Amino acid sequence: MRIGIVGATGYGGAELLRLLNNHPEAKNIQLYTSTKEGVHIEESYPHVATIYDTSLKPFNPEVVGEDSDLVFMATPPGVSAQHTQEIASHGTQVIDLSGDLRITDPTIYETWYKRPAAQIETINQAVYGLSEWNREAIQSARIISNPGCYPTAALLGLAPLIHNDAIQQHSIIIDAKTGTSGAGRSATMMTHFSEMNENFKIYQVNTHKHTPEIEQQLHQWNNESGAITFQPHLVPMIRGIMATMYVQLKKPLTSEQLFSLYHQAYDGKPFVRIRKENNYPATKEVYGSNYCDIGLSYDERTGRVTVVSVIDNMVKGAAGQAIQNMNLMNGWDESMGLNLVPVYP
Repeated sequence: MRIGIVGATGYGGAELLRLLNNHPEAKNIQLYTSTKEGVHIEESYPHVATIYDTSLKPFNPEVVGEDSDLVFMATPPGVSAQHTQEIASHGTQVIDLSGDLRITDPTIYETWYKRPAAQIETINQAVYGLSEWNREAIQSARIISNPGCYPTAALLGLAPLIHNDAIQQHSIIIDAKTGTSGAGRSATMMTHFSEMNENFKIYQVNTHKHTPEIEQQLHQWNNESGAITFQPHLVPMIRGIMATMYVQLKKPLTSEQLFSLYHQAYDGKPFVRIRKENNYPATKEVYGSNYCDIGLSYDERTGRVTVVSVIDNMVKGAAGQAIQNMNLMNGWDESMGLNLVPVYP
């Protein structure tokens, strides 16, 4: 299969290269850039030396569409909104890892992202690629909007309760932590070593752009769902997300009933693992893999459920889920190229 990666010098592009090297259908990969034309990929990422002997090509959407069967858009916001339709017009499958096509209402997108939305035609064609919960639509899609990293962790953790109408919809609180790779490769005052090492930061208080993405999907699952409280934090590690969610039940559940809901939802879905009772996941336990591990606790005293969901933000939160969606779009085993044991310690 002819695969194009646009934005190959970012962390998402580099992770796609690492994972696609294990994929039996990905033998012809072209790398595209708007900033480093002609530079050998080894100069940006020495860890792929001798594995990928290729130079970066200039990004021309017409050429990319003609020369690719599938294109990953691992680009900053705004690029996919402008060019996805032209690439897809050649019959090319497009998987967008940016947030450009996730929000179905252009007004909401522009409010939260502070930039013009994509054309409504492109937005309407894009299928939200939460692999475990939107499988049928993904299988017939030509354009996929890959979910954000925080929404992936949060939505996978909340979905069984939302689908079973088990919680008070306005009680949802999502307290999330991430490593610094989620901010991209360019250093900022917030992420460089002297600022981040031995530090713990809250950021974008009540304003993070993944909030409307989470709310939108929750509402599609249950139209009673409304505004949520979602707050991210930055911790001094490179990879990983832990989303700890607190929800009020509508009526009491036993622990057995709670775990049964989750096993019914995820048994047979290879990348979601439900921990046993009183066992809770840590980010290191999914490091470098496409797994989402979920732990659960029901507090009879308060009537609340605590859900702990962990992913590797660069894999299940980005490149890994994108490849899982590629597999579903093409009728392959969804785990193809992704059967990786987490790196530990």
